[in-house]
Amino acid sequence: MPSWRVNDQKIPQGRLALVSYVFVTIVVLLMVGFWKLQVVQSGHFADLAERNRVRSIPIIAPRGPMIDREGRVLVDSYPSFSILLMRDDPKSLEKSLSQIEEGLGIDHGDLRQALDAAKSEPKFMPVIIKPAATQADIAFVESHRADIPVLELMMVQRRRYPHDSMLASAIGYVGEVSVQDMDQSDGHYRPGDLVGKAGLEREYNDQLEGTDGMRRVVVNSVGKVMRTLDNVEAIPGRPVQLTIDYDLQAIAETDMQGKEGAVVAMDARTGEVLAMVSRPTFDPNDFSVRVPKEEWQALNSNKQTPLLNRAIQAQLAPGSVFKIVMATAMLESKAVPENFTAYCPGSAVFYGRTFHCWRPQGHGTVGLHAAIVDSCDVFFYNVGKQLGIDKISFYASGLGFGRRTGIDLPGEEPGLVPSEEWVERVYHHKWYAGETISVSVGQGAVTVTPIQLARMAAAVASGGTLVQPHLLKSFPNPKVDHFVLSENTVEQVTQGLYGVVNEGGGTGYHLRLANIDLCGKSGTAQLMSYDAANRLGNKKMDGWFVGFAPRRNPEIVIAAIVQDTMEHGGEAAGPVVRDIVKAYYDKKTARSQQQATTDSPAGPNSTEPLVATVGVQH
Repeated sequence: MPSWRVNDQKIPQGRLALVSYVFVTIVVLLMVGFWKLQVVQSGHFADLAERNRVRSIPIIAPRGPMIDREGRVLVDSYPSFSILLMRDDPKSLEKSLSQIEEGLGIDHGDLRQALDAAKSEPKFMPVIIKPAATQADIAFVESHRADIPVLELMMVQRRRYPHDSMLASAIGYVGEVSVQDMDQSDGHYRPGDLVGKAGLEREYNDQLEGTDGMRRVVVNSVGKVMRTLDNVEAIPGRPVQLTIDYDLQAIAETDMQGKEGAVVAMDARTGEVLAMVSRPTFDPNDFSVRVPKEEWQALNSNKQTPLLNRAIQAQLAPGSVFKIVMATAMLESKAVPENFTAYCPGSAVFYGRTFHCWRPQGHGTVGLHAAIVDSCDVFFYNVGKQLGIDKISFYASGLGFGRRTGIDLPGEEPGLVPSEEWVERVYHHKWYAGETISVSVGQGAVTVTPIQLARMAAAVASGGTLVQPHLLKSFPNPKVDHFVLSENTVEQVTQGLYGVVNEGGGTGYHLRLANIDLCGKSGTAQLMSYDAANRLGNKKMDGWFVGFAPRRNPEIVIAAIVQDTMEHGGEAAGPVVRDIVKAYYDKKTARSQQQATTDSPAGPNSTEPLVATVGVQH
């Protein structure tokens, strides 16, 4: 046989053997791959397939509402939509980012920041990229479900403050959880969650926030929901009833409109806060969605500090309101005779320095009662000199100054009561006796907050009982301290405070009310020394007024301050106190009339005349 025929038969056999080996190798590799996919990594890929097929969409629980003492809504929620970014398909997500940014108007840096914050979260947990979606945003998501399946809509209950800035400093606001919040919550919070950041929203956050639910749905390849697997319903937060009286709050807000300062009205018997105002303030509705960085920086850098709750955080010189403490210390300590008198020519010299009285022509010879009614500085300069700083410090501290009241709000400040020990500890020198003279009229180093002043006045009028102020109606076991005062002290001091408003010549005589034993004390704190104010022509002051009614064992006590004013405390802050007290008694009288009408034998249609409500006496 020719050789070429032999070679022709051998070549195909060699090639066939090579092809066979290759084929066998491929089959083996495929089988190994299938085995690895089906056995070794079956759980992993089944999980991925399930995540691509099933989506978990959070159901956000609405926060509980806040209502006033009579059940009127102060804070509630309203339905809104948030836009979620699903992260279970990284390739589709990355491909869609630029289109999402353009279509929803989201800054690239903000979107990346949101994604980075969620890196530690499971991939199947979505990220909130737009907390409050507009109608245009919703339309964009719905019209791009096919080409941008990573977007989803979630209904939420957005926080609403229907009265805008009313009570804002006390209520506070909500905001997104911080990294620190998430670290401290042990997995309770996720990026994008809203929590109370200030005020009552923060103080009672655990009660106000509910428990989120979850909806599991089956989606197709373009993200369209095909069916719902299961729903875990959200549990709404519990409502919080406050001690606030909306009517009194509205009057206080109106009277403080356009002013800088604070007001606190409190039930002197229980510590329930009836009204609380701090001006200037902010609108918490601005925080119900993500507040822009520029706006947040503007609020924090504002020299008028609108985010400061002056009612519990402004530590200010009390001015002549501090004379209530001085009168109490004088009578209780007996270091100064009860019948002590001083001659006031308009100024006096102590330790080589001239101290002026607020009335340049002076008050003549005055005793304790007249000194309280006319607010004679020279009288209390002399009392302060005889008492000394440590006795003043003892009684001021006993009446609640220099320490927090314990009100159920975060961030309360303690104020300051100076003493010899304090100045040596802080400034490392001995107390200068001349400073005692300034402290004796509420100037110098002593500082207080409005809430402390209100509690102090209530304590003096009730014999030394200091109740813990609170805003939660069901506040458990308010703390009560006792700094026992003698009956003689209470009688003389309260009679003097009654005279301030109800005796001719009193610094609050223009504030008197018919048929109401309104008592009070005005105070004017200088922002600089008397000589400096005259030299610079700066006559602005802080005007205080603290008032209560009735004269003994009062029901209501109010402290008000108007800052940076040209008026004395009685003119600047006094009318605010008077209006709140009047409104309180108007409501009380109306309730009594209603009850009398209901209980009358003639029934609600009785024609018996009703008692006239109280009014301002001119």
